[in-house]
Amino acid sequence: MSVDFALRLFAAFACGVAIGLERQLRQRTAGLRTITLVASGACLFVTLGMLTGNGVAGVTQIAAYVVSGVGFLGGGVIMRDKGSIQGINTAATLWCSAAVGVLCGTGHYGPAIAGTGVVLATNTLLREVSRAINATPVSSADIVREYVLTVIGRQEDEIHIRTLLSNAMDAQPLSFQSLTSEDVDSEPPRIKVTATVRMHPKDQAKLERMASRMSMERGVSSISWAGKDVETAPE
Repeated sequence: MSVDFALRLFAAFACGVAIGLERQLRQRTAGLRTITLVASGACLFVTLGMLTGNGVAGVTQIAAYVVSGVGFLGGGVIMRDKGSIQGINTAATLWCSAAVGVLCGTGHYGPAIAGTGVVLATNTLLREVSRAINATPVSSADIVREYVLTVIGRQEDEIHIRTLLSNAMDAQPLSFQSLTSEDVDSEPPRIKVTATVRMHPKDQAKLERMASRMSMERGVSSISWAGKDVETAPE
């Protein structure tokens, strides 16, 4: 039994090292040591169930607890930064590493090696496929972006500027979200009118044309626009 146990643990260690090396080379949050520990730990827990003679039901129950425990580890590597979520791929790799360790712990070496190969292929080969897809023209992407158009002009022309913006939005047409005004502390007094629109980035030229035309209107001192974070369009 000791030789069999050592073989299973070594298999889990080797598979964890193979997966962890790829993560470490890419300088991910969970690298060589973390991945190897997850695979080896999963193997040890499952092997414990087999050594205590609890049968298939006991091993299955322990494997379920392993999956729950790895879920907490995966949650720790997922981070949200400026509207984007990072670390999901690393968390998924941890989860798969635990599955590989469970397979090794139950003596299913062939499926464990196959699982390791799939994880490595996903993180290497499919990485390039993902990059190629992301490099496709943005016009084919199902996304939406929020833009903020800011117009500064004379206070006495506030109604004129707001009317220009409203008419321009209808003429394009653009998805008009909001229109606000606020005083600008300057001499002579100025007003800042801000319009928020949501549209596909491929329609950005419409916003540029609208800003160009409005810059020549009476009472407009300056006009500018900026795009915010890209969002996935709702289904």
